[in-house]
Amino acid sequence: MRSLLLITCFLVSAFSFAQEGVLVSGNGITINEIPPVWPGCTGSTAEKKACFKKQLVQHVVSNFQFPKGYKKGSVKEKVVVDFVINEEGKPQILGVKGGTKVLQEEAKRNIMAIPQMTPGQAGGKPRAIKYSMPFTF
Repeated sequence: MRSLLLITCFLVSAFSFAQEGVLVSGNGITINEIPPVWPGCTGSTAEKKACFKKQLVQHVVSNFQFPKGYKKGSVKEKVVVDFVINEEGKPQILGVKGGTKVLQEEAKRNIMAIPQMTPGQAGGKPRAIKYSMPFTF
């Protein structure tokens, strides 16, 4: 009887103190990750996520500048930028792969020009969310 009471108290306290985005189910705990929100994106989490992807692609296309000595169609190289939107909602480069140094610098410049946004969350707290963006020149 005492064990049953103890288990019941534990479960009630777990649900009472659970943070937004944390789900306790049986013996497991699931923490939902909420993606960063691009300025102007609204709606459900799925709508904000779709809006983020659309705005990121639009940002990359509209802010891209071919480096000096390169022309559109003259290069067939791929550069991949790994980055996070950090806890403050700002981009932070983790690494760059592929392409020449000049193309890598342009890809990094473009990512660093991403506007300030509402940071992602996990368990109700701001969290850095990782992304990978390919640039095909």
